[in-house]
Amino acid sequence: MTMIESCGIAYDEAGPMARAAGLADRPAVVLVHAGVADRRMWEHQFRALSAGHRVIRYDWRGHGESRDPGPEVCHHEDLLAVLDALEVRRAVLVGCSMGGAYAVEAALAAPHRVAGLALICSGLSGHRWPEDMLAQARERVHSSVPADRLARYRAGSAEHVDPADVLAMARAHTLWQVAGPDRGRADLTDEVWEAAVEMCRLVFHRMWTGPRTTERLLDPPAAGRLREIQAPTLVVNGLSDVAGIQAVSGLLAQGIPGARRLDLPDTGHLAPLERPSEVTDALTAFLKSTM
Repeated sequence: MTMIESCGIAYDEAGPMARAAGLADRPAVVLVHAGVADRRMWEHQFRALSAGHRVIRYDWRGHGESRDPGPEVCHHEDLLAVLDALEVRRAVLVGCSMGGAYAVEAALAAPHRVAGLALICSGLSGHRWPEDMLAQARERVHSSVPADRLARYRAGSAEHVDPADVLAMARAHTLWQVAGPDRGRADLTDEVWEAAVEMCRLVFHRMWTGPRTTERLLDPPAAGRLREIQAPTLVVNGLSDVAGIQAVSGLLAQGIPGARRLDLPDTGHLAPLERPSEVTDALTAFLKSTM
């Protein structure tokens, strides 16, 4: 692990270095993790793709091994700051969940820096989640912690955060989203379940114990600007993911000019973790066609 001291972001880097290998004009590959995870979710892709590409994965501020953000955080600006700090002129951005949303924001804010987009079970900034999805989250996830304690955790007013509550929330969220609302614990291998729960546990622990932060998104929001994206785009959708998230895959595939879509059966929200070979193969083919 290496830290970008200027912004407190932890990252790993592997593969041919642009300056050393004479590949200055070849885009790097930057992996942007999901909101319920950290950069460890990319282990298979990070190692496999680095055989032929300069690959970078990093933790958002407030996640994984990165430092806490200040009173405000803007994740697409942090993504561009990572490119600046590592002297990456252009990159193919591979984002999962809200990591995909931030990759789209970066492509809109700095189109000359983005050579391609791979959006996996992606979110979309400015999109309003349907009420039935929010109700399902309240029923299946938020109810795993008593309402009074959950309210204090979210407000940052709890004197003590019970580790059992953190674990219960992480398990419930993993079951609902990573396995998928119509699947169960048995549909995930022990390795995938344990990795997903551990990353999600750390997310909630830091969220409930760290400083309060306001997130600033791209303005105007990305949801109304998909036609502006010119970078080649691959949209990967998990057919067992939450329905509202799958609908966003449809919006991205239809709204971004020339976007290609890949549907993965029996796959929930963290496709790179659950279907590592399939996702890596799809990315390898996409990178070949892009570069």
